[in-house]
Amino acid sequence: MPRRPPTPRGKGLFGEAPSEPKPAAAAYRANIDGASRGNPGPAAYGVAIRDGRGEIVAKLKKYIGRLTNNVAEYYGLIAALDYAESHSVRAIRVESDSELLVKQMRGQYKVKSEDLRPLFERAQKMSKAFDSFRIEHVYREQNREADALANEALDETEGKTPGATATKKTEAPSTKTEPASSKSAPPSSQPEPRKIQARFRGGVLYLLEDVELPDGMVVDVSIHLRPKPPA
Repeated sequence: MPRRPPTPRGKGLFGEAPSEPKPAAAAYRANIDGASRGNPGPAAYGVAIRDGRGEIVAKLKKYIGRLTNNVAEYYGLIAALDYAESHSVRAIRVESDSELLVKQMRGQYKVKSEDLRPLFERAQKMSKAFDSFRIEHVYREQNREADALANEALDETEGKTPGATATKKTEAPSTKTEPASSKSAPPSSQPEPRKIQARFRGGVLYLLEDVELPDGMVVDVSIHLRPKPPA
């Protein structure tokens, strides 16, 4: 009977010692928001991304055209995932104040909108490429940075300077004495308010005249109830 070659003492009795697991990388956090002035109307998204230490590493904002608020929310989500993927982030937690988007991504709501379906499918596919992906709903107060970025993108598109109004309010009053002629100058002329009749039906106020207004225009509405005419 052939003899087996000698082996080192104790080798193979207990197997290889298990290697220590590598610590999981801290998840990045992305706050996302979408804004639409008119819904549908001029739309943009804003994204604020923090690393595992909680420090902001990216602020993203972009005007995306005339779209709905929900579409803008999905654009923000896709932008956040695209940034994370391109920077080799393996774990990410997304926070959004859109309950619809969060519950659709979690599978709690069905995606019925044809406008949202391709965006939803793309976001789902991208989310599966990460080692860890979570999405959570937060209140608007906890999402201020992303909301501000989305509105900045809209203001810049409309030619407005973000924060310009606030700056004017804090300016010190001028100490110059104006000549009497300038004090008596008439105020700038403004168009007279226009009265338009409307009918309220099914929770919606319908104007009875055609009115052309720019997107995002804010108007004052005064309600004067009139008795219903006899049948």
